[in-house]
Amino acid sequence: MNYKIDAQGKKLGRVASEAAGYLMGKNLASYARNSVPDAKVSIINASKAAIDSKKMDDKEYVTFTGFRGGINTEKLGALIARKGTSEAFERAVYRMLPSNSLRSKMMKNLTISE
Repeated sequence: MNYKIDAQGKKLGRVASEAAGYLMGKNLASYARNSVPDAKVSIINASKAAIDSKKMDDKEYVTFTGFRGGINTEKLGALIARKGTSEAFERAVYRMLPSNSLRSKMMKNLTISE
């Protein structure tokens, strides 16, 4: 099944949670936690999403390299300036999916267009 989500004027988290639900197959009667459904999700108009300026300044993405002192933080505004709005949507959906071996397979079914 193909799902199209229009992000124009919608909040980042609302669109991401809707996409994550479709990718997991939560809306299907044949939902099973241990399988990847045949669902393709595309998010369109990602650059026209309603992202507040407060969230741009306050939201931080933290990564750790594994070495001492290797914590890197990046604000949402800097991430969007560097990689675009689609990267913010991709990270939001990625973190809403279950953290198991099926996550990468589900993420392959997601396409985001600015």
